[in-house]
Amino acid sequence: MSDPVVAIEELSKRYGEFVAVDGLSLTVEAGEIVALLGPNGAGKTTTLRMLMGVLAPSAGSARIGGLDCFRDRARVMHQVGYVPDEPIFFDYLRGAEILDFVGDIRGLPTDEARARGAELCRQLELADALGEYAVNYSKGMKKKLALVCALLHRPRLLVLDEPQSGLDPFSMRRLNELVIEAAAAGNAVFYSTHILEHAERMCHRIAIMARGRLAAVGTLAELKARASENATLEDIFFAVADRAGDPG
Repeated sequence: MSDPVVAIEELSKRYGEFVAVDGLSLTVEAGEIVALLGPNGAGKTTTLRMLMGVLAPSAGSARIGGLDCFRDRARVMHQVGYVPDEPIFFDYLRGAEILDFVGDIRGLPTDEARARGAELCRQLELADALGEYAVNYSKGMKKKLALVCALLHRPRLLVLDEPQSGLDPFSMRRLNELVIEAAAAGNAVFYSTHILEHAERMCHRIAIMARGRLAAVGTLAELKARASENATLEDIFFAVADRAGDPG
């Protein structure tokens, strides 16, 4: 088998005595969608920020395409499309100007970037807002624009932090379709979500974090085999969180 797109080994992040992430090991393969679940404060966003090189790990390693996520961050970012939970843009750039800027830093020819951006915006029903300043965008519009920016350069890996938050049901469905299409094209997808139904329906594997640790990981069938065949993902999620001592 080829090396995984994402390789996390014994990854930890400490803030003084507080351990946000504790010895996490996990992989994401090409063509695979892996959901990262967990209660608030479980360490999901901290994990994604270390993966993006925004935070330096206290111990362990995180690699994307064989590159260290913190030391080789600039090179890593050319392989990744990242959508944070709260996208931030320059308020007084228009949507179209933001896409031009992202296409430029990704090294895409202007015509190619604009054509791909226009098609993605059409699919996400954002095309009519490209002439607006970002300051006028709602949270859902900013999330859509961040997704277009993330997909613009056809990344090898999509990293999504609560991508559905702020989206209406139609946009949520299109987001899910784009995620499935990205994986079908051989790319890896790693995302954090609180929407268990989407994780249950879309993902090849599910990783559940609790108190900074990886409490369970596997396909839905594997997780059910450890619980009961009649268990739903919600049942498994709460059982794992309870065993780890987290509040439901």
